[in-house]
Amino acid sequence: MSRLALRTEEIQPFHAVEVLKQAQTLAAQGRDIISLGIGEPDFTAPPQVVEALNRAASAGLSGYTPPMGLSPLRGAIADYYAQQFSAPVDPSRIIVTSGASGALLLAAMALINPGDEVLMPDPSYPANQTFIRSAGGIPRLIPCQAEQRFQLSAQDIREHWGPSTRGVLIASPSNPTGATISREALKDLIAEVRQRDGFIILDEIYLGLYYDEAPASGLALDDDIVIINSFSKYFHMTGWRLGWMIAPPALIPALEKIAASLAICAPSLAQHAALACFDPEVMRIFDKRRLSFKQRRDYLVPALGSLGLEIPVVPDGAFYIFTDIRRHSQDSDAFARDLLNQAGIATVPGRDFGSAHAKHTLRLSYATSMDRLEEAIERMSKFLGRQAG
Repeated sequence: MSRLALRTEEIQPFHAVEVLKQAQTLAAQGRDIISLGIGEPDFTAPPQVVEALNRAASAGLSGYTPPMGLSPLRGAIADYYAQQFSAPVDPSRIIVTSGASGALLLAAMALINPGDEVLMPDPSYPANQTFIRSAGGIPRLIPCQAEQRFQLSAQDIREHWGPSTRGVLIASPSNPTGATISREALKDLIAEVRQRDGFIILDEIYLGLYYDEAPASGLALDDDIVIINSFSKYFHMTGWRLGWMIAPPALIPALEKIAASLAICAPSLAQHAALACFDPEVMRIFDKRRLSFKQRRDYLVPALGSLGLEIPVVPDGAFYIFTDIRRHSQDSDAFARDLLNQAGIATVPGRDFGSAHAKHTLRLSYATSMDRLEEAIERMSKFLGRQAG
């Protein structure tokens, strides 16, 4: 067998995937499993998007596109950011990628050199560490508390920026917490990073899934940050593997060169289909679905609280709840395992997202129907009753 590169040993397993495998195994045995694990919308692409895909396929539009993506799609994304998120942007600064993962990989390759340290919040999405390591960088997780919405703060930058630190990778709304960074907190954080001549990569893939105040993009505060976004979550195109990056003009030549070398282009048929996402009628479908996610959040937060599953920060975006289980257990791995095997409910233990809150937290996804969420609460109530007994 060929020898693996040493960096492969640094990649941590994503336990959400293991939970999914275990849930699928139990389902294959005839168990009824309610998945609150994987962050994948239960909605799929609207019919208009599927029809656009079929038209493109019938027209033979499956060849390579330019590495930066189709010009009409880049223009549509620019209009979307201007109209929805108060961030006018030149389409020439937009790169269409193979999912947000492709955008994060590009950003890491362009901005991070071997030995560079990148600050991230703990908790945060685990795969982001892999992108940093893929470029030879060092992810450094900074424990963040509920009082700061589990997000990096300007104070964290002042306290933890070191000689090897080159930038930050943050997300708003966040996976696993669903919590945004407030405008003022983000403004202060950006200022501290700018004072140190660092870069800022801001993951906004859940920006369209908001439930309280309408959000603005980080670009509305600073035009020199790198934005990551995706068609997977708000647009419900997970398996289509389409995302985008918005980058400062100075980075575009290098990013285009890297994009052409690594991927040639993002999936061409998916790009043609995605143009239909921005049709006003289709946008109304997405907004109606957003409100259904809000309805689910508004049901689950008090329902979980009534079971003693505390929610330190009520999510105002995405479709996740980061819940504290200390009233019931000090071992989230065992708790999640018992919840799956005894109650048929799949969740993700906190260790996926960092060590600071690993033992006493679970991430629950409400990307499933309301009737299944109601059934999940009923099963949890019985399960916790048995635990207490």
